[in-house]
Amino acid sequence: MSGACASDGVSVNARPRSRLHVPILSAVVFVLLAALWAALGRIGWRLPQLPVPLLGQHGALMISGFLGTLVSLERAVALQKRWAYAVPILSALGSIALFSGLPGEIGRGLITLAALGLVIVFFFIYRLRSTIDIGTMAVGAMMWLVGNALWLSGQPAYHAAGWWAGFLILTIAGERLELSRVLVLNQRSRDFFKIALGAFSIGLLVSLIIFDVGVRIGGAGLILFGAWLLRFDVARRTIRKDGLTRFIAACLLPGYVWLMIGGTLWLIVGGTSTNGFLYDAMYHALFLGFVFSMIFGHAPIILPSVMPIDVEYRPRFYLHLALLQLSLVLRVAADLFAAQPVRQWAGLLNVLAILFFLFNMARSVRRRPAA
Repeated sequence: MSGACASDGVSVNARPRSRLHVPILSAVVFVLLAALWAALGRIGWRLPQLPVPLLGQHGALMISGFLGTLVSLERAVALQKRWAYAVPILSALGSIALFSGLPGEIGRGLITLAALGLVIVFFFIYRLRSTIDIGTMAVGAMMWLVGNALWLSGQPAYHAAGWWAGFLILTIAGERLELSRVLVLNQRSRDFFKIALGAFSIGLLVSLIIFDVGVRIGGAGLILFGAWLLRFDVARRTIRKDGLTRFIAACLLPGYVWLMIGGTLWLIVGGTSTNGFLYDAMYHALFLGFVFSMIFGHAPIILPSVMPIDVEYRPRFYLHLALLQLSLVLRVAADLFAAQPVRQWAGLLNVLAILFFLFNMARSVRRRPAA
């Protein structure tokens, strides 16, 4: 999700495939809006009744439907193979099936097939470039597959949630490691990264046997990942730049803090909370605080890498970033003090921050001139 393939993503061979990008990205936006609608309903807002149930699908739509499809599309662009586009298509179709009235097994099965396809995509990418950053992202794809397999088999969603989180966290961490090569990282920093990766992965594996212990170990791994990113990521230097470069760093650095906050909550709460306030804080610190901070920062790079468009940076981008950060601070505080009315309003502000982000991106898009 860092847009590692960004600047030269539109090539001579990309023109036929770009016909797939528009329907895939249209489905992504549609699924995101459905997930946000479900989020408002889950947090307590009374919304008009829809012909299909959405509330129970919020996590799956947001993680697999929206984010999983985006990651899969970016990897398909990077691999430059037509068959790789089947992965985001399967993920998008599965997500739409979840709220189309079809049996739930159809949507879950299609999304699980998409995760398997992403693992295969990474197999081919890893054969081309066998590095730790690509290997980390490949492990993340495997975590998406395991999480979806648990979900497909009928396990409670909280058993899959940690694996889903691992998919996104390792995807981002691997890409940041890739981009941090410009700093010429020493062996100690790489060992630090490997320890974080090992601790988090071991935690998830242990959670399959002793859920509470595994979540706490995984939390320690998340703290290590956040500490590594704060210490070694290139954003520490680019925050001193101007324009879009500085904005991206301003998104990333608080995101790394949220990663450590989420890891701390995992470490303290463990598997004792599988619903309610603390569970909400544990996962929204990661998915909103970390993942969406990354999305806000990288969207101006990712979109031009998969579409024949450019995104023109505007200082107003800081508005949706500030709204996200402030509303999330309010939400996590409300969770910790079990203040439902405050959490409900904070959740609405979270949704408005994401909608404002979409609005700002749409206003800043410019069609790229033909070569």
